[in-house]
Amino acid sequence: MARQIKHRQLPSGVSRWFLRAPIWIFRLGLGGLLGKRFLLLNHIGRKSGLLRQAVLEVVIHEKDSNTYYVNAGFGPKTQWLQNLRAHPNVSIQVGWRKWDVRAEVLSPQQSGEVFRRFAEGNKLAATYAKALGFEVDGSLDDYYQMGTMMIFVALRPR
Repeated sequence: MARQIKHRQLPSGVSRWFLRAPIWIFRLGLGGLLGKRFLLLNHIGRKSGLLRQAVLEVVIHEKDSNTYYVNAGFGPKTQWLQNLRAHPNVSIQVGWRKWDVRAEVLSPQQSGEVFRRFAEGNKLAATYAKALGFEVDGSLDDYYQMGTMMIFVALRPR
């Protein structure tokens, strides 16, 4: 059964700068170089009301509905997640394309299903799990259990 082995700390200092560096790739008009694995999330600050940006890794892209699923890897204290809860109508850029979406924070059960689907099609799921601070046995049920302890967000076109 999946179990969390450590608590992830929010990035600060150099690590925060390093994680935010890909924003400049998008700002320079070069987002297409990152392909479809990353997206730029343009969101509104819940306190300031100002435009904020974050580059997120795409966990799953449903082509038929054009829905993107992303993970709040630092849990409920993740700033962009808190902003999406306050202002769910946002925009994203994937590659060279930009459009408006509505963010939906998924339930633990829905999150479990998303991570199970991710694990089915991805041989590196165990590495991803370990990087997020989880220990898994490799079964799809274990990935589902892990997913229920994580926060996933669906970004659906509006």
